[in-house]
Amino acid sequence: MFIVNNKKIFFIITGIILATSISAIVYFGLPLGIDFTGGSLVQVSYTSARPSIATLKKDVSVIPLGGISLRNLGAHEVVLRTRTLTPKEHAKVLTALSPKGFPATELQFMSVGPTIGSELGRKALLALVVVIFSIVLYIAWAFRKVSKPVSSWVYGSIVVVVLFHDMLIPAGFFALWAYFTGAQVNALFVVALLTISGYSVNDTIVIFDRVREHLAHGAQAATTKEFSTLVGQSIKETMGRSINTSFTVILALSALAIFGSHATFSFALVLIAGVIAGTYSSILLAAPLLVPVAKYFMERRGR
Repeated sequence: MFIVNNKKIFFIITGIILATSISAIVYFGLPLGIDFTGGSLVQVSYTSARPSIATLKKDVSVIPLGGISLRNLGAHEVVLRTRTLTPKEHAKVLTALSPKGFPATELQFMSVGPTIGSELGRKALLALVVVIFSIVLYIAWAFRKVSKPVSSWVYGSIVVVVLFHDMLIPAGFFALWAYFTGAQVNALFVVALLTISGYSVNDTIVIFDRVREHLAHGAQAATTKEFSTLVGQSIKETMGRSINTSFTVILALSALAIFGSHATFSFALVLIAGVIAGTYSSILLAAPLLVPVAKYFMERRGR
């Protein structure tokens, strides 16, 4: 009952965190990678010392590429992003990235056309919309037999609200991370958000389903106080499971971040941020939200 009784405090804390994430997204932005904008990416590694970025930019500027982004990566690598390169331009870029005394080895070359990038962006957005719509329909159907004190659609709506929260938190984290590291939004970022959405919904439904079980077995919820007690009991019964599961997942993702490749490092960090957000939101936000919503519907029926 501690969480339910102090729900306003947790709502305020959640609001501050959410406002911080939204501010980070608005202020720093989410830089789109070539997966969405189209273009080419060249990643090279140096066996010993790495030339300075200023030197490499000077050598690459000789090639008429237009705007480029050149950043250090790790201790011995450099990543160049620019418009879509022709085979000849690709060869010239590799030569420019290998100044005298600094032989470079190409680790990765990827080129995506602007049409493909735009199509990927549309499909990613469509996937998120379909996921959210499907979640509302499923939860409304699953909770159809417990329409009091709140209707089944309310459970689905709260899950969607929490889902937006759980996606905005890691997105805000990534905006801050991208500002300092030069990371960009790619297909893995979208995969991470979709994964977080599934994890978040699962975590929230576990608590909601316990509420549903209590109501289905005749638990008293005729008043706001009774329903508040029921929600608090449901949180208490499922909190250990949620925290233990999340801790296990975070351990696995930490191993991926530490021992995995650089390509999956940002992916793992976004997932860790999402799992943490999903865990605390299901316990401290989603379930406690049922209480004021139930109070509203009870007062409305009493008029």
